[in-house]
Amino acid sequence: MDAWAWMNLALFMGLLLLAAWPLSRGLSAVAAGDLPRWMRRVEAPIYRLAGVNADEGMHWKQYALGLLLFSFFGVLAVYGLQRWQDLLPLNPQGMAAIAPDSAFNTAISFVTNTNWQGYGGESSMSYLTQMLALTVLNFVSAASGIAVVFALIRGFSSKAAGALAGTVGNFWADLTRITLWVLLPLSLLLAVAMVGQGVIQNFDAYKEVKTLAVQSYAVPNLGADGQPQLDAEGKPLSQTVSSQSQTLAMGPVASQLAIKMLGTNGGGFFNANSAHPFENPTPLSNLLQMLAIFLIPAALCFCFGRMVGDSRQGVAILAAMSALFIAGVLAATSAEQAGNPALSPLGVDQAASAVQAGGNMEGKETRFGINASSLFAVVTTAASCGAVNSMHDSMTPIGGLVPLVMMQLGEVVFGGVGTGLYGMLVFAILAVFIAGLMIGRTPEYLGKKIEAYEMKMVSIAILVTPMVVLMGTALAVLSEAGRAGVANPGAHGFSEILYALTSAGNNNGSAFAGLSANTPFYNTLLGVVMWLGRFGVIVPVLALAGSLAAKKRIPVSSGTLLTHGPLFVGLLIGTVLLVGLLNYVPSLALGPIVEHLLLWKL
Repeated sequence: MDAWAWMNLALFMGLLLLAAWPLSRGLSAVAAGDLPRWMRRVEAPIYRLAGVNADEGMHWKQYALGLLLFSFFGVLAVYGLQRWQDLLPLNPQGMAAIAPDSAFNTAISFVTNTNWQGYGGESSMSYLTQMLALTVLNFVSAASGIAVVFALIRGFSSKAAGALAGTVGNFWADLTRITLWVLLPLSLLLAVAMVGQGVIQNFDAYKEVKTLAVQSYAVPNLGADGQPQLDAEGKPLSQTVSSQSQTLAMGPVASQLAIKMLGTNGGGFFNANSAHPFENPTPLSNLLQMLAIFLIPAALCFCFGRMVGDSRQGVAILAAMSALFIAGVLAATSAEQAGNPALSPLGVDQAASAVQAGGNMEGKETRFGINASSLFAVVTTAASCGAVNSMHDSMTPIGGLVPLVMMQLGEVVFGGVGTGLYGMLVFAILAVFIAGLMIGRTPEYLGKKIEAYEMKMVSIAILVTPMVVLMGTALAVLSEAGRAGVANPGAHGFSEILYALTSAGNNNGSAFAGLSANTPFYNTLLGVVMWLGRFGVIVPVLALAGSLAAKKRIPVSSGTLLTHGPLFVGLLIGTVLLVGLLNYVPSLALGPIVEHLLLWKL
């Protein structure tokens, strides 16, 4: 990794910490309900309309039921908006209704904060669908994730007894306050900043412009089902089209872009996502987008320390996340800067110079180059965002392995808003349990004893995602419908399937491309995996929160494991790597690892 890459990483981490620390104070106030009187007056009509008592605590089962019902009705609403968008207003391009399987997949995708997109936004979704369905879900799905981690932190910090014992907060109050006082203000600021950088924000019809030269390109022949037609050998049929005009998509992009990043959603207005110049026009906008992805996850770590009464606890969690993240950036950037080893024997010069960027520039924007593209790829997959400014499918095998591993760790390296911290706290509980076994005493974390029930919930939360990812991958590989979507044979084709299922199960949403996933088979399979990957973890985490909230805090003794020093940070990192990643090692060996070995053999 060259000096510019180190400076890029240092600048990013420095700005992130400077912004996250003050934000954590606001998050702590929102979590505690310690809000100014004028904020409560704004909230009050919402609670009255919904029939909610914001000061009434919920048992974890009530909290989980409220979240699940809210998410289920969100799926129905977004499905309906997509299916009827051709009949609804704000559709200047006359976009047709979305197919049932694609609408099902997209609805679950945005409700679960995955934002997997099997469609091209500018060619499929009306302005109304982009705003009322997708952007709204970007807010509430992110707020739901933060609400769950608030509930878990309350479980650790709870000292209540009697009727309040075991309550984890009020879901409806948490959802409202996080949306109103955290996500909306930050999104407004970022949207204005993005417009200042050149991101578009309008309701104009698409514009036809004349190009300087005649363009000829191949267009696939589509059948009645909308899928590419194939010849006798299974190759796509296409026809050559010439044109001297280009259609420029318009729309309310900045408003969706802001919450797409801040909420670690990742779903882009355009099919090219943050590689599109209307969505990410400058190096500064690129930096701001990366900072926005990590901002709330980093601030939540500081918030965690404040709420449990020991800021060192939050710093320890943040240190473990940062160490794993920096290691990933070093590996990915170094691999991309080294270039493609198969080109060296052909005499291709891949060294950086005054006339070329050097390294593996395939699939990357020249506006950003290798350093910013590699950093973005690790940020977006470490943070459960899924937005992309380059083609991950075009990265080297090791460069592509890093984003895959970032997701397979459980999206705990910063992770999604809320989901990353509660995932890392689950691993922290497992770490203290392992340490307790080694010293022969009952493990405890932040004054709460970790017993059989807690470990059962931890085990479910850790194992459910690898189970659905690997079972889904096996089903796709073994079925004809799954293999039909693979455009690249061999190890890379397997990597594309594994990446898609990993992205869906860990609620990331990025893709290796290459895989034709907008089919009834993949839309259904990925939709089910996304739902289980989200709520199969949230429910045991809330059960864990309820159990911890009902426990009395015990004082620190001479035998208590300190969970705020370098020793614990190392133990936590080791637990994440050994438990979180080992589930996937055999599948990685069949994909990117063997692809890397074959590349060097060539």
